[in-house]
Amino acid sequence: MKLTVVSAGLSSPSSTRLLADRLTAATLGNVDAEVEVIELRDLATEIAGHFVTGFPPARLAAALDAVAAADGLIAVTPVFAASYSGLFKSFFDVIDKDALTGTPVLLGATGGTARHSLVTEHALRPLFTYLRALVLPTAVYAASEDWGEDGLSHRITRAGAELARFMTPAVRTTAAVHAPDLDTAAAIAPRSPAGAITSTLPADGFRVVPFEQRLAALRAE
Repeated sequence: MKLTVVSAGLSSPSSTRLLADRLTAATLGNVDAEVEVIELRDLATEIAGHFVTGFPPARLAAALDAVAAADGLIAVTPVFAASYSGLFKSFFDVIDKDALTGTPVLLGATGGTARHSLVTEHALRPLFTYLRALVLPTAVYAASEDWGEDGLSHRITRAGAELARFMTPAVRTTAAVHAPDLDTAAAIAPRSPAGAITSTLPADGFRVVPFEQRLAALRAE
């Protein structure tokens, strides 16, 4: 399997790349995959040229192919003006509209303050939903004060485990079939004609509760 990581950090070293690396390590702790990291700051000129010419230079074409061929994608951006960076958006603007259909995507973002923590939900998630990717339920935002905190480590570990699970061939095949109708990975959980999915995710996957049992529990409350 192949895991592609896209980092839109502009500095070196970069907290965005650090978050991308930690998410990658958490994923690889649960699945065996070949990793390719794409640093968008190295492709900025090529991305701009593609907008003008309509043809990607060799390095950019290779990066686009790596994203399209991925069994799983980690995409991390710094926050600019309360949203993703222009470089990050420009890269995904030049990707073929069908390249990410059914691909499980783990979202990450970094910023200087916790006030922008919802950027993954109001900016990143709609972008990848539009591209018909399988956007995982857990996204990770890291503010400056989060580094070294247990809360961030816990979110990274949980997100990596989710991505690893949805990279497995059987789950990804199901996702690819249903991706146009999905908002989150939870939407492809196993269902039965008389079943309902609970919001609790046990360690071994989704738990199906018969509708009659759930209705009886609601009436008893």
